[in-house]
Amino acid sequence: MASRMASASVLSLVLVSTLAQPSFAGGLERGGYNIDLLFDQSRFSSQAAVIYVMPQRELKNAKDTDPSDGLGSNGLGGGTTTADDTENYAVPYAGIKGGFEDVDCLVDYSEPFGAHTNPGPNWVGAQNNIETKINSHNYAGTCSYKFDVGPGQFRVIGGGFYQEIDGSKERLVLAPAIMTMLAPSLAGSSYTGVGRLNLQDNAWGWRAGIAYEIPEYAMRASLVYNSRVKYDDLTGTVDLTQVPVGAGAFSGRVTDVYGSAEAPDSLELKLQSGIAPDWLAFGSVKWMNWSVLQSIPLCPTATKGLVACTPNSPAKLTSLDLLYRDGWTVTGGVGHKFNEQWTGAVSLTWDRGTSHGYGAQTDTWTLGTGAAYNPRENVEWRVAGAIGVLTSGSSGAITQDGVTFGDDVSYSFGNDLVAAISTSIKVSF
Repeated sequence: MASRMASASVLSLVLVSTLAQPSFAGGLERGGYNIDLLFDQSRFSSQAAVIYVMPQRELKNAKDTDPSDGLGSNGLGGGTTTADDTENYAVPYAGIKGGFEDVDCLVDYSEPFGAHTNPGPNWVGAQNNIETKINSHNYAGTCSYKFDVGPGQFRVIGGGFYQEIDGSKERLVLAPAIMTMLAPSLAGSSYTGVGRLNLQDNAWGWRAGIAYEIPEYAMRASLVYNSRVKYDDLTGTVDLTQVPVGAGAFSGRVTDVYGSAEAPDSLELKLQSGIAPDWLAFGSVKWMNWSVLQSIPLCPTATKGLVACTPNSPAKLTSLDLLYRDGWTVTGGVGHKFNEQWTGAVSLTWDRGTSHGYGAQTDTWTLGTGAAYNPRENVEWRVAGAIGVLTSGSSGAITQDGVTFGDDVSYSFGNDLVAAISTSIKVSF
């Protein structure tokens, strides 16, 4: 009987444990998918949260593989061999959960995917990337039905979500110094030689899962699958108005483009259980199918239906080259209830990098801590922080399916720091 009473007292640890580890997962993951509020024991609850992430990835020893097309070291404009690649970013979340008898439903807003790299125009890899931004908006509804099985309750989970995505990329198409060499009349002109890609689309996805809970022991095991999101109607523009007419078939104008891509499906197993009076252990394993994102070709809309838009297509105008491999994220931690108002948790996470020879997304190790404060029975304020290491590596040319990628610039990077802080407020009634 004592163990039951002690285990019941760690119920407030269940949700604070999820804030102990702000995510730095690979690929384009930002907030990811999170339905933990669905399991809240209150009949109604609402939560608002934000995570602020500060990655410090620095590119070093950069080399322009073909200096004649950009800011190489052969005097055609110079360029630095180092660059600060990443930008800080914030990830918001808001959710409302309601329950009636054996049915619980959650409606939430999140930003599961995103990216922001900004090495700038003055490094020798400017023809590969000056700035890339990707944003997402996810509106979801998820419900569960629970029924008694043995000493606990079994849940069947299902739901759907509507997702919007947009992005842009700028890179150097033709260096001003090269313009002057090819056409001396352009000396002193205002052309920057920078091209810009803009894209957007929206699509639907779904999720399904199961869970088993024994609340008096703070025990829960859940397995949830999130489907792929097929962006079959990616549309946008390639703006080459900063490249003089005559420098290429599409230079000097804005061209409508189209393509297709998929946001990855995922499968996540989460476990937690009371292990001693006022103590909780928790862990998770998540697989993310980032390998669905390889090279995303983009072709002029005028060619749609005339020729397939593939990485090898003669119609391809440009592409987004990601070349990801699948991601794995493993987290483990413990939480402790200090008194009726304060609860804390600590966790350690390993995330397998999605880059493998091209790009700078290597393995990440992160230590997270979180605390929850309950000034009233139905109000909970949480704050968490994390610090981690983005492990070292290098990027260069690789060949895949007969196509060579990364042959414009190579670079290396060391073990870099990443940090984050997060806060949330939850009100239950």
